[in-house]
Amino acid sequence: MGFNLEKITASKKKETVNRKSEQKSSFLTKEITFFGHSFSNKIKEDFYAELSVLLKAGITLKDALELIQKAFKKEQHKQKLKLISEDIVSGLSLSEALKKQKEFTDYEYYSIKIGEETGTLSKVSEQLGAFYLRKNDQRRNLVGALTYPAIILSTAVLVVVFMLQFVVPMFQDIFLQQKVELPAITKVIIYLSKMFKSYGWLMLLVIVVLLLLRPLLNKKEEFKKLKDTFVLKLPFIGDFVRTVYLSQFTQAVSLLTASKVPVVNSIQLVKEMIDFYPLKVALEDVEQNILRGKSLSESLNEHNFFDAKMVALVKVAEETNQNEFIFERLNTQYNTQVQQRSKLLSTVMEPFIILIVGVLVGVILIAMYLPMFKLSSVLG
Repeated sequence: MGFNLEKITASKKKETVNRKSEQKSSFLTKEITFFGHSFSNKIKEDFYAELSVLLKAGITLKDALELIQKAFKKEQHKQKLKLISEDIVSGLSLSEALKKQKEFTDYEYYSIKIGEETGTLSKVSEQLGAFYLRKNDQRRNLVGALTYPAIILSTAVLVVVFMLQFVVPMFQDIFLQQKVELPAITKVIIYLSKMFKSYGWLMLLVIVVLLLLRPLLNKKEEFKKLKDTFVLKLPFIGDFVRTVYLSQFTQAVSLLTASKVPVVNSIQLVKEMIDFYPLKVALEDVEQNILRGKSLSESLNEHNFFDAKMVALVKVAEETNQNEFIFERLNTQYNTQVQQRSKLLSTVMEPFIILIVGVLVGVILIAMYLPMFKLSSVLG
């Protein structure tokens, strides 16, 4: 089944204007969410999974939404489902009701719309629940892989800061009193200590401001471009993040292919769904190449973001007309890689960070003790 996406841009502009006017009129009564979205991926996972179960049990859509609404604990989630239920009672379909809410993407809107038109709403809801389940699991794997190394790195930074702030100045005073000629490495460490004492609070203030402004900066295209490109180039981490997004990409395409969505439209919807700048840019080029008459495998092959394995299997899928099966297999493989690499990442980074910490602390101690040895020999 195909559908027309030509008016998405115009529709988005119109919705943006409407939302701005709604925000002005309801700002004082609107619940403000400072961290994350009011309808996060975890909430969407529960929402679609429960909706699928209730619809399969024969419960009407209206009653299913009311039951899910009662199950939610937070008032903002209940209010969101209440708005959706009211729109459905007023005559809108579920897909149209979801489209009115900014928390739901075009990907979800068209997936639900296809489910309504083909009578497979419960199946599509189940697939969307599975999509967000996999996406949340990958996020947990990423956080779990980086949490322990981050704690070690933070401790290391605190140790180095303490030494530069308190230990080095103590040695510096002793060297000045004894008029000891300092080695070059000691002079460098003392200079760094002075710089840190002079500008340490300024550096801390900059870090805090950047953390507070991060939600605002994430909305800037240039910042997202720099951040995502930088992450992708990091050793170990970049390859892991790339695999995570390839897993999300293949799962999304698999879901849409199962719903008989054309390839071009699938690429358009996935581009709206996955917010990672290098992948979005690659998908824009893939979309244009397909419109020019190239196959999906040829279009994917022109970007380094997609590996040779994906290109080869997609080519096989095109020749055998087994897109859904191939993308499911690719998704399973990438998801397995994510789980394996998350464990490997944690295992590799831990000794690597400890080694760096040891080197930094060792350099500082050597720089401080070299003049002490010279001083002891003079006094002896």
